[in-house]
Amino acid sequence: MAATKHISLSKLQSLIKRNLEAAMPLPCWVTAEIGELKVNYSGHCYMELVEKGGDNGIPCAKASAVIWRNRFGMVSSYFRSETGAELSAGMNVLVKVSVSYHELYGLSLVVSDIDPLYTLGDLERQRQKTIARLQEEGVYDMNRGLPFPGVPQRIAVVSSRNAAGYQDFMNELGRSPFGFRVELFDAFMQGHGTEDSVIDALGRICERLDDFDTVIIIRGGGSQSDLAAFDSYRLCCHIAQFPLPVVTGIGHDKDESIADLVAAVALKTPTAVAGFLVESMQSVDAWLVAARGDILRLAVGMLENESRTLREAGFRLARTSSGLTRTVDIRLERLIAGIRRMSEQTMASLHYRLDVLDGKVRNRSQAIITAETAKTESLRQLVESRDPAKILALGFAVVRSEGRPVTDAAQVSAGDLLEINLHRGVITARAEKAGEN
Repeated sequence: MAATKHISLSKLQSLIKRNLEAAMPLPCWVTAEIGELKVNYSGHCYMELVEKGGDNGIPCAKASAVIWRNRFGMVSSYFRSETGAELSAGMNVLVKVSVSYHELYGLSLVVSDIDPLYTLGDLERQRQKTIARLQEEGVYDMNRGLPFPGVPQRIAVVSSRNAAGYQDFMNELGRSPFGFRVELFDAFMQGHGTEDSVIDALGRICERLDDFDTVIIIRGGGSQSDLAAFDSYRLCCHIAQFPLPVVTGIGHDKDESIADLVAAVALKTPTAVAGFLVESMQSVDAWLVAARGDILRLAVGMLENESRTLREAGFRLARTSSGLTRTVDIRLERLIAGIRRMSEQTMASLHYRLDVLDGKVRNRSQAIITAETAKTESLRQLVESRDPAKILALGFAVVRSEGRPVTDAAQVSAGDLLEINLHRGVITARAEKAGEN
């Protein structure tokens, strides 16, 4: 058999290397996603760059890349200062690469620079895409449209038990004079598990909706990558559709997360959330003090009016009794004068008639006095029956809506918050059906 022409493997590799280096002698900028990233003990950063195609996200291109130690410190530091995040898997990046081919290790890309503005732009594009999707699905404004409770005392908190932000929140509430009932639903608030952990906590709260007035999501500040979970579609979709008003205090001042945008109330820090709750309770407390003053003033006014009516009735009774007495006295004097002028022959008859008349006068006077006394007692009982405390004790109540007394069902709409003042205590209720007589 004739010998075929051949070359060694090393020569083939060298030939490939020379052709690649000749074809791409200069660095070029390449866009890709970081599939994997690892910094070894020597300080070199090894990455796998991928390009995903189509909606299924299957890679259509893949290449190994390295940032040598002498460049990695500077590149990573600049990237972190511009984006607030560390280089990590899953990021879309614009990298400046040179093609390198090694006889033993094959093809790889040597990264000499990374443009942080491209990554920031990609994060913002993803953010705007998520916002647009929530708006298209009609859930973006759902939680913000929920009425915030007037007395937010039963609070479900989603946070990490050991987080400084949670401790600051509890300390701020503890300094207030109000009795908040806080229950923590512990969750991861940083890292890849944040999204699933917070969603799980919201699910546990949703199973006990009647136990809470509002949901608080808090964590301290962090880098943009630390807070990236709060821009995720799944988490923000859960917050937007949550049936209780959600308050966020995610703790970054420069930007708002999408979770902030869809929540009923968005504040900057956990301490600010606690301050908001305290201020809400202070407003309710001030309203109650004012309402108590109004009730006292109304009660005093009613008592003064009834007392004045009673005094006037007494004056009228006294005048009537005095007039009747004077009339009777005059009649008696006239009768006595007539009797004296009569003859002695009719004295016995006149004495008899006088006795009869005197009895009638006494009976009439006693009947009048008895009737007036009964009227006085009736007036006294009427005054006592109008005492507000007794009226409330009979089962009646004073219903108020937005601080105004409700006297007509047409004044109340379904969903209105009602305050029902009883003989002992106050009940807060929400109207399910209203406006009907």
